[in-house]
Amino acid sequence: MDFKMLREKMVEYQLIPRGISDRRVLDTFLKVERHRFVPEEFLDSAYGDHPLPIGSGQTISQPFIVALMTESLSLTGKEKVLEVGSGSGYQTAILAELTKEVYSIERVPELAERASRALSDIGYKNITIAVSDGSLGWPEHSPFDAIMVTASCPGRPETLLKQLKDGSRLVAPIGAAFGQILTLFTKKKDSITSSELCGCMFVPLIGKEGWNK
Repeated sequence: MDFKMLREKMVEYQLIPRGISDRRVLDTFLKVERHRFVPEEFLDSAYGDHPLPIGSGQTISQPFIVALMTESLSLTGKEKVLEVGSGSGYQTAILAELTKEVYSIERVPELAERASRALSDIGYKNITIAVSDGSLGWPEHSPFDAIMVTASCPGRPETLLKQLKDGSRLVAPIGAAFGQILTLFTKKKDSITSSELCGCMFVPLIGKEGWNK
């Protein structure tokens, strides 16, 4: 399969018409090989306009949602970013291309190992993955310049927001199991503002400050 052509079509027909315009983000989606992060049985659907299962009840998100969440953080290349939910490692790779350092937390050991292997095989050196409760963040490496949560939170993620630098952003899906609102939080001094980006559907964030199993 011509994966390069499929990436180009993904950007041309899925991302740009829906308003993704940051040139660095678009170039990164042209570069990162999404098919390397999906199970072999789904290779022919790797660049489709939909999420895909990756095992352990988890998914790799629709390309547009990955792009929207990435663009919303307004990354410049100098940031230290926390990702909650490594999953397949695809979003992790996108962030690694656009930032200085990525700290990523995954609850499922098998997924963390698979993502680490895929990212290492590609050659990324600026990613650290740990198996832990992502709802609690990673206080040892805080504060972060940006935080991305790739699983649905039951409400405003207060502990994660505390680990965010002043002037920085956190993007997360907020809401119940059958539909959430992708929400962008901005921290300014002692206040947190939020804006709704779109409706979405993510697996639940399991953890002490997430959902119960």
